Amino acid sequence: MPPVGAASAATKQAEQLRQDGNNYFKKDKFGAAIDAYTEAIVLCPNVAIYWTNRALCHRKKDDWSRVEEDCRRAIELDRYSVKAHYMLGLTLRRRQEFSEGAKELEKALDLGRGEHPNGYMVEEIWQELAKAKYLEWELESSKRYWDLHTLKEACEVALNEKHLADVSQMEEGLVDEAVESNARHLTALDYVFRKAAEEDMPTEVPDYLCCKITLVIFRDPVITPSGSTYERAVILDHLQRVGKFDPLTREPLDQSQLIPNLAIKEAVAAYLEKHGWAYKMD
Repeated sequence: MPPVGAASAATKQAEQLRQDGNNYFKKDKFGAAIDAYTEAIVLCPNVAIYWTNRALCHRKKDDWSRVEEDCRRAIELDRYSVKAHYMLGLTLRRRQEFSEGAKELEKALDLGRGEHPNGYMVEEIWQELAKAKYLEWELESSKRYWDLHTLKEACEVALNEKHLADVSQMEEGLVDEAVESNARHLTALDYVFRKAAEEDMPTEVPDYLCCKITLVIFRDPVITPSGSTYERAVILDHLQRVGKFDPLTREPLDQSQLIPNLAIKEAVAAYLEKHGWAYKMD
């Protein structure tokens, strides 16, 4: 273990290097910033922010393998690092590992909401999470479409082959009836497959799942003492900029009175799980 004085000197030097790196970053000198953060890491390898700062530089240089390496190390040091989970999620999404990427982005979102519920980064993370979820749904939806299309064609072929085989053995007076029967079967088949595809068809999101102010699907719903439910960031902004009252009932309202509406949050999660297209609606 190094002497206390030496450790303190290394800490101060590492912090100065971090500041140098920040200054380089602001000037878009990402290579120089990486060098500064790397020197800071050599001096104090157990400080997560040095790793996330360097990861951000690698992101600017599109060096995503190093982004992942630095973010995973940062998470080992600090599992509550919003930026580390966020950039790791972006990396995984770029590799089309949509499910794993979404998990990391969800962690970043939950952590970010705890620190700054109406901060700009929470909105940025949500947008990236929505992209990951939508792309995951789109990939699965395309696979379901082709599976249904292939199965429908196979069923149509089977019905028509059976029809031809039956007709070849029928008396002439029964052929017309067989033709009508086959047409009904094909119509019914078409109906069944159209109904099966409906879940992947965008529709209107139910009103109770949408914020009364923004009119878009909830992300982080909270309920007021009067029973009104709002998007957390939106109602916090209203309380700060407009006044401390409920926008609908006009009753006095303070931030401390807002309670997470877990029932609506769970309903939204269930709806989005089944209708992934809704991630793109807002």
